[in-house]
Amino acid sequence: MNVLIYLIPVALFLGGLGLVAFLWSLKNGQYEDMEGAANRILIDEKDPDDPPAKT
Repeated sequence: MNVLIYLIPVALFLGGLGLVAFLWSLKNGQYEDMEGAANRILIDEKDPDDPPAKT
């Protein structure tokens, strides 16, 4: 039972740290463009006039 004296503050600190990180990500706009990242992976940005890369 004595270990709870250490574990409860550590758990509260880690939970608060996670909450601060989540609020920081909300403030910096990490969740504003959820569709853009999914669409950018499908768009080919290579110029069609460039020669193919040699391997």
